[in-house]
Amino acid sequence: MTAERAGYAVLEDRGVIAVAGEDRAAFLQGLVSNDVRRVGPDRAVYALFLTPQGKFLHDFRIAESDGALLLDPETDRREELLRRLKMYRLRSRITLEDRAGTLAAVALFGGDALARLGLPGLGLPGLGLPEEAGAAVPFAGGVAFTDPRLPALGARAFLPHDGAAAALEAAGFAPRSADDYDRQRLSLGVPEGSRDLVPDKSLPLENDLDDLNAISWDKGCYMGQELTARTKYRALIKKKLFPVTVDGPLPAPGTPVTLNGKEAGEIRSGRGTCALALLRLEDITRARQDGLLLTAGEATVTPAKPVWASF
Repeated sequence: MTAERAGYAVLEDRGVIAVAGEDRAAFLQGLVSNDVRRVGPDRAVYALFLTPQGKFLHDFRIAESDGALLLDPETDRREELLRRLKMYRLRSRITLEDRAGTLAAVALFGGDALARLGLPGLGLPGLGLPEEAGAAVPFAGGVAFTDPRLPALGARAFLPHDGAAAALEAAGFAPRSADDYDRQRLSLGVPEGSRDLVPDKSLPLENDLDDLNAISWDKGCYMGQELTARTKYRALIKKKLFPVTVDGPLPAPGTPVTLNGKEAGEIRSGRGTCALALLRLEDITRARQDGLLLTAGEATVTPAKPVWASF
């Protein structure tokens, strides 16, 4: 993708929620997995909303624009997150607003995407965002930021629906499809919300979300913090999410991955010859040592450790 012109894709599967009011940062700080105190006009973060047992419920980016903290949960689960946030609001001096009708979540990727985000609307290469996770700038009436999970993904932006396409194309971005962005994400081995994480079941550390900057280990308490920390420090992880190369028909999400007829994991999302799979580490080791094949449906799958992963 790097040889292609920088592109943009409006992500219809992501909505935007605004948390405003003087207690906005303190309110989110006690609920989400990352340090909201780091968020400002020049910094965005990636965060999780977990169950008290440390299981995945929601993932989103958090950026600041016009005095509000903006989150981008999955569109079809946005109301559920709003309901949970309202439940914990109590006496916090905040407002919660669904802004999906006015703000779009946009992926900016390929080519010199980061370089084109330095001077709003001008698209002058060399004056853009640094390749530093979460670096943010005002852009086209909203905010743009280097993807806080992994700079190789490009950037994200929260922009007004009206005028977003014109501003991006004036900055040198070509319209692309969300499928194009998804293929890049999968090639890098990065999970995306409930496509790859099972609500109320998936553990953040099994899915490499610590390496994708979703967790602050020194921020103090948040929902699910105790069990997440225990998992890390007691080294309880027996499975990991891997990008896999598929040789054969692409298996549907949820298809079991087997080794010598025994289940070794399952397929998550995929496109073409790329997919993600949650696999048992001991089975990966065995397959490599003994030269065995992992299969899913009618395909063989070959896992590879992501270049950014620390395990």
